[in-house]
This record gives sequence, structure tokens and C-alpha cells, in this order.
Amino acid sequence: MDTFAKSRGDRLFDFLNYCLFSVILLVVLYPLYFIIIASFSDPNAISEGEVWLIPQHITFEGYQRIMNDPTIWSGYTNSILYTLVGTGVNIVLTLPAAYALSRSDLVGRKIVLGLILFTMFFSGGLIPSYLLVKSLGLLNTIWALVLPNGVVVYYLIIARTFFQVSIPDTLLEAAQMDGCSNTRFFAQVVFPLSLPIIAVMVLFHAVMHWNSYFAAMIYIKDKNMLPLQLILRDILISSQQGAIVGDVEDMVMRQRVAELVKYGVVIVGSLPVLILYPFLQKYFVKGIMIGAIKG
Repeated sequence: MDTFAKSRGDRLFDFLNYCLFSVILLVVLYPLYFIIIASFSDPNAISEGEVWLIPQHITFEGYQRIMNDPTIWSGYTNSILYTLVGTGVNIVLTLPAAYALSRSDLVGRKIVLGLILFTMFFSGGLIPSYLLVKSLGLLNTIWALVLPNGVVVYYLIIARTFFQVSIPDTLLEAAQMDGCSNTRFFAQVVFPLSLPIIAVMVLFHAVMHWNSYFAAMIYIKDKNMLPLQLILRDILISSQQGAIVGDVEDMVMRQRVAELVKYGVVIVGSLPVLILYPFLQKYFVKGIMIGAIKG
């Protein structure tokens, strides 16, 4: 009887869990689904509440307006370049620093870590940062977007925790007995064993660089160097401004196009990240859980 009651309770618990997580999944995914179907639905149908599950009066006018803008392709090229270079710099700087800070035999490790953590809470501010970038001659260059964020302290701590948990000291001692140097040990032993955290770092930094726009607004003045996010922002602003200029009939048409563009730019800007994430998901979950075990 006890076994039957327990199994029934387990089934009830599983049922409630499925219901709860189904609701959470619906709440998370439906806004994205709505944006997708709204991006090629008639704006009039959207405003009248007809679009909620399937698209109505399908039109691709919004995407045509976005893709026909010649700056969209330069924005894509720039964002891909900034993301690749920026992520590469982040990985090259973050992983060796995280491994060094994870070593218990590093002299002054706590002091160095304390100084690094200090930068998480205090910074010079926007104006000093701009003056520094300008004095280094980095304005209107890719390095103005890459170097100031070369090491993100939060991600550095995650990688450091991963190395502390996953790379035992006995492995280093065995390698040193065979005459292995620290550099060789990191390159040939630590690096191959760190694929989960590398995938996590790549995903985190790539998304950060892809969605970044504020630094480009401050440091980039050449329109040919603007990232995709700022290009999409300009397209959206111009379409909305055009919607309030002209006669009534023209205003209605422009507002209709502005609504289509608004949803379309969200899809265009998010599509590369949505494509990348499934390939890194298993490493993402494994790496972030390992990195959270020990502080």
C-alpha cells in the first residue's frame, strides 16, 4: 500500500512539474513566436488582435524594405567581424588568466583576484574611458570595441572556478615529474580538457559582442563601420519618423511599413544567435553547472 501511494504521489508530482514547466515554456517562447508571425502578417490584423496563433494576410514587405537597404549587409559584415575578433581576443585573454588564478601556487593570487574583482564595482566612468580610447588612437577602429572588453570579470570567475574543479593538482604534479612546463601543460593538457567552458565562453562573449551597440555609438563615427544593431536601429527610426510625415493616406501606409519593419529587425538581429545556440547548448549547460559548483 505504501509503495502504491508513493508511486501515485510521484506521478502527481511529475504531472504538476510538467504543467508548471509547460506554462514557463509557453511564457518564454510565445513572445518570440508572436514576433516571428507578426513580422510577415498584415499590421492591420495585428492591431485588431487577429494575429495570436497563425499569421494573417501574409506579406514580406517589411523584410523587403530591410534587405533592400544597402547598409544592412555592411552592418552584418561588421558585426560578424567584431564578434569573431572580439570573441577570439576574449578567449585568448580570459582562459590563461583564469587558469593562472586557479593555481594555488600563484604568489599573490588573492591580491590579484581582489584587484580584478574591484573593477566589477568601480570604474572610471564614460568620459575617462572615452578620453583613454581617444588618447590611444583607437577611435573609429575595431579595437575600440574589442580591447576595453577584452576581459569580462564575471566570465573570468566562471572559468577560474571550472579550472579549480576540473583540473586536479595531481595531474599537474604528474606532468611536472615528466618535465612538462606550465605553458606546455596548459596547451596540451588543460586546453583539451576545457572544451565545455570554452564553449560557454565563446557563447557568452559572442552574444555580448553581437548585441553590443552602445560602444559603437560612442567610439565609431564612420557609418561604414557601424555594426548591425545600429544599422537596424537607424532603419527603425527612419521608418517611424517617415510614418508621421505627409498626408493622411501616406501616413497610414508609412505606419503600416514601420510596424512590419519593427518586427522584422528583431528577427534579423536575433537570427544568428538563435542558429548558433543549439550547437553549443550541451556544452553551455555542462560548463555553467561545473563552474557553479565551487566558488
